[in-house]
Amino acid sequence: MSANTKIVIIGCGISGISAAQRLVNAGFHHIRILEATERSGGRIKTGRFGNSIVEIGANWIHGPCEENPVFCLARRYGLLDPEALTPENQAMDVGGHPPWVPNVFSSSGQKLNAEDLYPALKMFSELLYESSEFQSQGGEPWASVGDFIRAEVPQRAAEKWKDTDAKARSLQLCVISSMLKVECCVNGTHSMDEVGLGAYGLYKTLPGLDCTFPGGYEGLIKNLMSELPSGIVTYNRPVRCVHWNNSEKRENPVTVECDDGERIDADHVIVTVPLGYLKKHHSTLFHPPLPLHKLHSVQRLGFGTNNKIYVEFDSPWWDADCEVIYFVWEDEEDMVDQVPDIQRSWIKKLFGFTVLKPTERYGHVLCGWIAGHESEYMETLSEQEVSHAITQLIRRFTGNPIVTPRRVLRSQWFHDPWTRGSYSYPGKGCSVQDLENMMEPLPVKASQSQPLQVLFAGEATHPHYYSTVHGAVLSGWREADRLISHYSSVHPSEPPKSKL
Repeated sequence: MSANTKIVIIGCGISGISAAQRLVNAGFHHIRILEATERSGGRIKTGRFGNSIVEIGANWIHGPCEENPVFCLARRYGLLDPEALTPENQAMDVGGHPPWVPNVFSSSGQKLNAEDLYPALKMFSELLYESSEFQSQGGEPWASVGDFIRAEVPQRAAEKWKDTDAKARSLQLCVISSMLKVECCVNGTHSMDEVGLGAYGLYKTLPGLDCTFPGGYEGLIKNLMSELPSGIVTYNRPVRCVHWNNSEKRENPVTVECDDGERIDADHVIVTVPLGYLKKHHSTLFHPPLPLHKLHSVQRLGFGTNNKIYVEFDSPWWDADCEVIYFVWEDEEDMVDQVPDIQRSWIKKLFGFTVLKPTERYGHVLCGWIAGHESEYMETLSEQEVSHAITQLIRRFTGNPIVTPRRVLRSQWFHDPWTRGSYSYPGKGCSVQDLENMMEPLPVKASQSQPLQVLFAGEATHPHYYSTVHGAVLSGWREADRLISHYSSVHPSEPPKSKL
């Protein structure tokens, strides 16, 4: 039965590739992947920066352990450093926040003592932990994580820091603003005010100390692609519309209409486009349109922008053991994670930098992180304007008037028409039901039409690992398995006799 089944996969990111590989291994022969761009990998994208290999897209394997399929694949293909493979690294459970050695600088040009900021960091991490607990308690006292944190901090500060002088207390609150900006990047959101409090705890972390690919994340894509039949992918082939639910019993119930007019008949289509693309194009991408409950979930889920700005220097202005650099603005004691005037002060949204290690491999290279509308505005500037803003920022915070970057390189995920941002997060009013709606195939169960016409995969369809590469892989496998089990349960016996 499965030998003649025609399956079209829309998108050659890692979820589409994972689905295809699983189906091919299960004996499906008529599979096509349609990719809108000229390359595979989607939001996995490796680039060159001077003499270094850097990630424009996905950066880490989050939670590299036996349960993480990305880690297992990377290990199988020999793509990881030896220390990433040690049992100690796999067993370390960092809960999504690796214990990086920080350097902290203030807007008055002082290098701060990281220990002095510990009270704010401790309070902030406690509040994040509490935010994730509401999911199981079944109730949202505030609509968003941001609202909750801003409501709680003043009360706790009054109690815990009552013996601290006003200046020191003000600095702790400014540190909380910096941490909110960090969380905007982690969550891929403009503001923590947009992240639903009740749904925040849906995200699950895996044990293991986050690690990177020395030769670039795209090595994983190349290895996976090499195991697929050649010619399975058609590049530069955007899809205009998926025509489904042809209830008149045609041979192939789905027709995929491409931008160039090509029409492809299929039994099943697996849609793996990013949620940002789905939000913008759902009304034209499906005919008939998505059922209302599914559409509402697409709208409730968040999809934001998190960009990187790589900066190279002749010599480091940070400590040798430093792994992350935080900037604290001393005028942000009101706990803000967005700027009032984006064009004038977008750079204030950049929380700081991670340090690319080891130095022998990368030289003196930092990766700056900036999320939200400020990040989207940054994409519209010239590289020279970005470089100038970064230079002024670093000179101000280090108090060193001659620090000058050798070069900069930034990502521009919002202006990529096929992604429209970086990754998903649960928005306000979101629940586990929305993530279940995201992965529900069409037509819905009660329909009389042929089942499993349109299936959905991609990071935004994973109920716990959304926003991650491993979530994308698992979602691709899930939809492939859905089809495999459908055909293994469809017995080639005679059709059931009608009761009429």
